[in-house]
Amino acid sequence: MATVTLKGGPVTVGGNLPSIGQTAPDFQLADAKRVLQSLSAYAGKRKVLNIFPSIDTPTCATSVRTFNQKASTMENTVVLCISADLPFVQS
Repeated sequence: MATVTLKGGPVTVGGNLPSIGQTAPDFQLADAKRVLQSLSAYAGKRKVLNIFPSIDTPTCATSVRTFNQKASTMENTVVLCISADLPFVQS
């Protein structure tokens, strides 16, 4: 069990949080064209997982745009934007 902070208070969640530098397990997700993409496809690059609820909300859309602009200057780094949206919304 791990503890995170939500709205200023502690919340206990199931499982364990990853530690800094820990290797993430490989996984697959569908991209905007419904093609499965895997984390292992980006071997040799630094990977940033930007996880958010939905690109279809103004707050998330602005946050993703701003994050991607700032991250675009990072060398040898790929940003994977992950949401619960259906693939057609991501286009």
